[in-house]
Amino acid sequence: MLADPADQRTLLTLAELDSEVARVQHAARSLPQHKTIAELMSARKSVADELVASNTRVDDLQIWVRKAETDLTPVKARLERTEQRLADGSVSDPKTLRSLTEEVEHLKKRIIELEDDQLEVMSRLEDAVAHRDRVAARKVEIENQLHAEVAARDEAVAKLSREAKDLAADRGPVAARVAPPLMSLYEKLRASTGLGAATLKAGRCTGCQLQLTLSDLDTYKKAPANQVLRCVECDRILVRTAESGL
Repeated sequence: MLADPADQRTLLTLAELDSEVARVQHAARSLPQHKTIAELMSARKSVADELVASNTRVDDLQIWVRKAETDLTPVKARLERTEQRLADGSVSDPKTLRSLTEEVEHLKKRIIELEDDQLEVMSRLEDAVAHRDRVAARKVEIENQLHAEVAARDEAVAKLSREAKDLAADRGPVAARVAPPLMSLYEKLRASTGLGAATLKAGRCTGCQLQLTLSDLDTYKKAPANQVLRCVECDRILVRTAESGL
């Protein structure tokens, strides 16, 4: 392919702009917030699941506390009635008195057992509520961190997007100066290699950093100025300058 040497040199400006665009795109993909956000979202799901389990545990224990109170109330009422019968003198039969006395002792022991059970369940409930509150606080903390990271990411992406937009605006007029056939070749190479053109500098391709052989350099030296050179290694367009070493 033949192309005006000025057009070929314009490709270097275009390549610099495209390299900057690639840098900006890579920076947007590589923001540290992406990893942090993914980790926080995973942590938020885990803590949300834990909070559901904690709430279920608290609800279950609250049911047990109410049941313990329900079990205790009739026993206390029965003890009160029995003690009242013993105290009011309405029972005079020795056998009945002995039976009521034994019942009082039995009821008191039963109340102690039920109260112990109630205290144990209430203690477990207190621990469960404290654990649930800690989990809820951790969830809020994670969500606050997540919101902060998302805001930081969005701000960084917006800044990089503005930079990419400015680069695209600069690229348009530069690309318009290049003849269509050469521009088409450049775009094809850029799509396949990431960089469509490179400088031949001091006998080296600045695209793949290959040090060219003397034979290759001799071939390039003999080529007319309007001939489009290609790197023998990476196939990119090689643009000659005063620093090419030819």
